[in-house]
Amino acid sequence: MKQVAEMERLFRALADPTRLRILGLLLTGEVCVCHIHESLRIGQPKASRHLAYLRRAGLVDTRRDGLWIYYRLAVSSDPVLRIVQQAVAHALRHVDAVQKDAARLEKKTGCCLPVVGEWQAQSAQSAVHATAASVRGIRL
Repeated sequence: MKQVAEMERLFRALADPTRLRILGLLLTGEVCVCHIHESLRIGQPKASRHLAYLRRAGLVDTRRDGLWIYYRLAVSSDPVLRIVQQAVAHALRHVDAVQKDAARLEKKTGCCLPVVGEWQAQSAQSAVHATAASVRGIRL
């Protein structure tokens, strides 16, 4: 039942366009909250509120450096949730709004969206099949 509750929390967090755009920016790596709200062209309180929601859902981790808080994508210890996170990351790389947000971030910081190589895509696809099979109790 715990896994179902965690999945529900994950999907609720993903059900908002601002939070998806934030996750898209975090594909570039660790980003300061000030750069997140500037790149998304939203107010700092709104960015902070959505980041707190993502943190509670276990999708982002933080690091404090003086007055600044830096956010990065979290990696779930649950293999099923990790596959969902990987699928979301893959999908976000193909969203025009996320690419535009990343271009604004790159102008500010020099960070850009990483290019996913062919071998990484195949590796991710293999991991999806292996996890799906293990969830069903079937060996591939």
